[in-house]
Amino acid sequence: MNYAEILMRTILSVGLLLLIPRILGKQTLSNMTSNDFVISITLGSLAANLAFNVSLKFTYLVLSIVVITATSFLLSFIALKSRRLRSWISGSPTVLIEEGKIMEANMRKIRYTLDSLDQALRKKDIFNLEEVDYAVLEDNGQVSVMKKAAYQSVTKQDLGLALKSQAFPVELIMDGKLVEDNFKQYGLTREWLETELAKKQKGKTLADVFYAVKGTQQQLVFDFYEDGLQQPLDRE
Repeated sequence: MNYAEILMRTILSVGLLLLIPRILGKQTLSNMTSNDFVISITLGSLAANLAFNVSLKFTYLVLSIVVITATSFLLSFIALKSRRLRSWISGSPTVLIEEGKIMEANMRKIRYTLDSLDQALRKKDIFNLEEVDYAVLEDNGQVSVMKKAAYQSVTKQDLGLALKSQAFPVELIMDGKLVEDNFKQYGLTREWLETELAKKQKGKTLADVFYAVKGTQQQLVFDFYEDGLQQPLDRE
């Protein structure tokens, strides 16, 4: 057996699998439809054969992977441009509960069981069916739920409370290292961070910080290597 050939084929296989999601886009990973599911299984099978099945020419397998990737990209492009074809390529949402009533016919059509529905609702922290006004099975297999008005969470706006503007969190230190790009982007300096750290935790330096972030309310949050817990609940 040619170990060098298997090594090279495996490296090529992994490289292609890492490259393909960049070509197809992040949505393929976060919002996988039935079409994406089939293609991902096929690509995985081809990549596995590319890695160790030396009886098949690697050029044939690479060609198959390229063609399937291109086909998936083309289908995604068509779905983006045509709403009518999008429902055929990616599927369409299915209403499971409407106005608090379970749509048995819809569930039978897509072979969706009550057990699956109950499980999906529990994942949404819903244990009583009477709380649900609408439930929809999305293209990616996730269930979206709209609760009845009586069971919806109260917001600050409902209570008439003052609303504060929020900013996107900015990570300043990760794994004990300064995130230089964020410092440059937001006009921050190491000296400023050292000063703010001294105000919050006397005797601490940046070398003691494992993680630091500027939060949504512009507050600084620090986590140190030494947490100071006498008896932690879990220690690996």
